This record gives sequence, structure tokens and C-alpha cells, in this order.
Amino acid sequence: MGSIVLKSLSILLGLFFIFMGITKISPFISKELHKELRKEYVRYAKVFPLSEMLDFKVPSKWYRRTIGGCEILFGIILALIPHQRIKNAANIGLILLMVLATYSHVAISDPFDRSAPTIVFFFMLCGRLVVWYQTHRREMLEKLAATQNGNGLKRD
Repeated sequence: MGSIVLKSLSILLGLFFIFMGITKISPFISKELHKELRKEYVRYAKVFPLSEMLDFKVPSKWYRRTIGGCEILFGIILALIPHQRIKNAANIGLILLMVLATYSHVAISDPFDRSAPTIVFFFMLCGRLVVWYQTHRREMLEKLAATQNGNGLKRD
């Protein structure tokens, strides 16, 4: 049994990331936004953190497609899959993508208004995990209380 807030957050965040992933991969939704993202990912690929450590240049096309594919996959899981552990894994995956995106924005000296949506969605994803934790903890405490009350009644 989950809360309406948790379900709403999961569906809305999932749909948002599906939308953004499709926009990164294909011009189907918006040709202008897709074209702009293609240009931006050329800059982001140059500052990819592992490229310096591994002395490997990431092709911007594959970097953009990989990030977009991960966003679509994690978004679908967040929006449609009922199992909470899998949803939480997708949530953490999206948080890591938001950390990577924030790093990229800072590394190329993007103005704050370009990185603000990334930060907002980072905090929304963190908020979803907090809501899940609180809901899960409350359910466990209720089960524990019911078990203890049930055991107390049997002893009498």
C-alpha cells in the first residue's frame, strides 16, 4: 500500500524523463529542442568525467543517446513498474544522471538558468525517495504494532 503522493511523484517524474529521453534521441517531439540538445552534448562530451581518467573521448552522439536511453528506461520503470525496489533503483539511477548533468553544466560554465532545471529535478527525485522511506517506515511500524498486539492477545 503506497501513498498517493508517492504514486503521483513516480508517474509524473517518470513521464518527464521519458519525454526528455525521447527528445534527446529523436526529433519526434521537438525538432528545435533536439537540435539544441545535439549541440549541447558536443560540449558535455568534452567534459565527461571518465574521459580524462581513462584517456578516452566519448562521441557526443553516443553520449547523448546513452543518457536519453537511460532516461527513457528509468522513466518507464518509475512510471509503470509496481515493484518498489526496482523503482528505487531507477530513482537512484536518475539521481546519478542528474549529478552528472549538474557536473557537466558547471564544467562548461553554463549560466545558472540552464542548470536550474537539473537541480530542481535532482531534489524532486530525492524527495521521492524520502516520501518512499517515510511511507515504508510507517507501514513497517504498523505491521510491528499489529504483530505485537496480536501476540499480546494470544497470551491472555
